[in-house]
Amino acid sequence: MGIRPEVIEQVAYELHRRAAIVLPQDARRSIQHMCARETHKLSKFVFLEIIENFQIAENESRPLCADTGLPRFYVKCGNEAVIEGGFVALERSLRRATASATREIPLRPNRVHPLTRKDPDNNVGAHAPSVDYSFEPDAAWLDITTVHKGGLFGSDYRMLFPADGIPGIKRFFLDAMSEFFRRGLSCQPAVVGVGIGGSKDVCFRLGKEAACLRLVGDRHPDPHIARLEEELLALGNEAGFGPMGFRGDNSIMDVHVEIAYTHTGGLPVSVHHFCFAMRRATARIYADNSVEYREDPQWFTPYYRREGID
Repeated sequence: MGIRPEVIEQVAYELHRRAAIVLPQDARRSIQHMCARETHKLSKFVFLEIIENFQIAENESRPLCADTGLPRFYVKCGNEAVIEGGFVALERSLRRATASATREIPLRPNRVHPLTRKDPDNNVGAHAPSVDYSFEPDAAWLDITTVHKGGLFGSDYRMLFPADGIPGIKRFFLDAMSEFFRRGLSCQPAVVGVGIGGSKDVCFRLGKEAACLRLVGDRHPDPHIARLEEELLALGNEAGFGPMGFRGDNSIMDVHVEIAYTHTGGLPVSVHHFCFAMRRATARIYADNSVEYREDPQWFTPYYRREGID
């Protein structure tokens, strides 16, 4: 007896629906507060239109945006969790749910072959949808988070040197903002995730997770990192950008920083923007196949951020 594949498929489908249609409460509150603070007339108008848009989407059960991004999954497995058919059955269920959701919600079929441009019309293909895993001790549940993340603009990477330090990180942060924000390519207001350290692939992964899997207002438990988050948030909202590339008072909902220990000779940094249509949803499937939905992915647990040997 274990977690049944058909339950996983049903939950994954529902997560796609919620992620596409319902703006999470943390993003909703942040956008409303930004709108209330905005002093530029055109940016104020854009904020009001964004607010009206997410209300219409929810009332009419239609996606927040015509571009529903690239559907992906983050799966956190309790160490004692048992899945009928194992992880192959889990991934098969996620792919089936994605194809069904693309057809029925509908999601825009964005996934195409990179060279031939062949589109299977279901967002399923080679490494699509992607599934990232983490694990948690002393638990028998399965957490599934769906994120519909845009895949075109708003991400950048730079290898800095240790001597560049915090000033170098801030310079890169502003460079990435000016590159994408001034043309509205990040669909701001955005949450900005910053990955620092690790190898290039780990750095990039952490930055994307920081953008997509933490709530607006959440602070890193390390006070040094939390202080950097606050500094980058203030710096970004003093840059003169508003929503969707217009001049304004605020364009960043929050900044989340995640770190990994890295090579002694380098300081890799990645920056990722998660647009205002913050498409994410989470569910926990317990060992008895009961299901609990929530908005907080709870991805960055103490175990996930662990630094010691044990």
